[in-house]
This record gives sequence, C-alpha cells and structure tokens, in this order.
Amino acid sequence: MGRERKYLGEYGETRARRAYEQSGYEVLAQNWRGRAGEIDLVLARDGCVVICEVKTRATVRYGVPAEAVDWRKQRRLRTLAFEFLAENKPSCRTVRFDVVSIVSGRLQIIEAAF
Repeated sequence: MGRERKYLGEYGETRARRAYEQSGYEVLAQNWRGRAGEIDLVLARDGCVVICEVKTRATVRYGVPAEAVDWRKQRRLRTLAFEFLAENKPSCRTVRFDVVSIVSGRLQIIEAAF
C-alpha cells in the first residue's frame, strides 16, 4: 500500500473513531487483528457491540467507498467478529455491523449495513 493511501486510511479511521466517541460509544479496539484479517473499529454502547469497517476515498472516481464492502468482506468481518467476541467476551446483548464511508472529508455512518 502506498504511503498516501495508508495516510488516507488512518485519517478515515481517526475521523470515524471521533464521530462514534462524540456519540457516546466506547472504543473497545482499533485495528484489531485476527486470523482472517483486521477489524477497523470495535465499539460498544448500551449493550451493543459495533463492528465497524471504515472506507475512505479522496474521490468517487472508482465508486462510493461503502460499495467496496462486498459479500466477501462481509463474510470476513463476521468471522473476525466471532473471533473477537470469543477472545474478549464483552458484555453485550447484540452485535451490529456498520460501514463508515468517507469521501472528500464527508463522513457517512451506515448503521446495520449488513
């Protein structure tokens, strides 16, 4: 991954984290690595654990960032979520999968994206 893409991704994850924190979420993990890959953000609020994939792009030239979370990525995130929950055992009643899409600085949180 090129340096610019890496910085863009880090910028997006930081923006997403701040947005969730401002909405009262607790950050349980950022860039958590499991056997199947990485979860960008794991958050919690009101008994709900949120597994969050953050996609950031400078433009929509190659499509809206959220479109990159296809069925393969969704399956991988579900696998990682089970692994995270088994290892960390957070007290939660529900699990939700969100996608944060950031284009040209505009942030959109898609709750329960899949």
